[in-house]
Amino acid sequence: MTAADGPSIVAGRRPYWQMGITLAVLLAAVGMIASHRATLDSGTDQLAAADRGWLLLACLAAMATWVCAAVAQQGTVAERLPTGRLVAAQFAACAANHLLPAGAGAAVVNLRFLTRCGLSTRRSATALAVKAAAGGIVRCVLGVALLVTSPGTVPLPARVPHMLVLLPVAAGAVVLTVAMSGRLRRTAGRALCDVRDVHRCRARACALWGGSLAFALLHAGVVVAMVHALGLALPTGRVVMAYLVASGVAALLPTPGGLGSLDAALALALTAAGAPGHTALSAVLGYRLLTGWLPMAPGLLVLGLLARRSAL
Repeated sequence: MTAADGPSIVAGRRPYWQMGITLAVLLAAVGMIASHRATLDSGTDQLAAADRGWLLLACLAAMATWVCAAVAQQGTVAERLPTGRLVAAQFAACAANHLLPAGAGAAVVNLRFLTRCGLSTRRSATALAVKAAAGGIVRCVLGVALLVTSPGTVPLPARVPHMLVLLPVAAGAVVLTVAMSGRLRRTAGRALCDVRDVHRCRARACALWGGSLAFALLHAGVVVAMVHALGLALPTGRVVMAYLVASGVAALLPTPGGLGSLDAALALALTAAGAPGHTALSAVLGYRLLTGWLPMAPGLLVLGLLARRSAL
């Protein structure tokens, strides 16, 4: 089996239940849109009248996310990756991510790019895993930092502090599962070796963690800019927390690009933060336009160009 055959074989073995969940979430999203058509029309009208300065700032933040993703990816490998093609690959991965469930599109594009740059399939997959883990850790740390520094800005249900006690229990269960499985233990050992290699070089560690942090903050910044463009006076910390919670919830549902799951979760989170329903929907529409829908067509063109030039 060649490296080129790997993604297709993996995709062919995708469990049917995952595809079923994807279709169910998409159908639920379509039903929700149909049942709230009037709210959607009102939200679209509000978006058309939004402040142009804040919209421009949101556009710049959205474009900067691809550069930050490239910086974080460079931090996972010792080899120097071609800068231009690396950024282009992140732009193409953003488009591909909206075609396959649960981030598989971006993973396949980046895996192909890294193997084309001379890395083995194992090292490429480990680099992607390290980048994904860093992104998840950064989002968790940002959420905890918001809760610690601004406890009054982010209202929490009374049960949340008690539920946090379950986190060490869940972490212990994961560690025990890895320790009991020989294959998982070997895989975790190789991953830890690669993580240690990353942190032996200060520049690589800074690129990985700095790029991951900037990526998360810029995505949250797009939502913040959209909220301000629509004239909402919500605290920035509350909007950032709404994005972090929504993106975490959407990651649990394997829909292409978080379609439906992220939209619903972010709209509900913004509504819980104090935004009116139609205005929250307008902010979600604006965020989706800038980070997913508008870049999709040029991203697919870049994807085809990279494949034609054997960069993927």
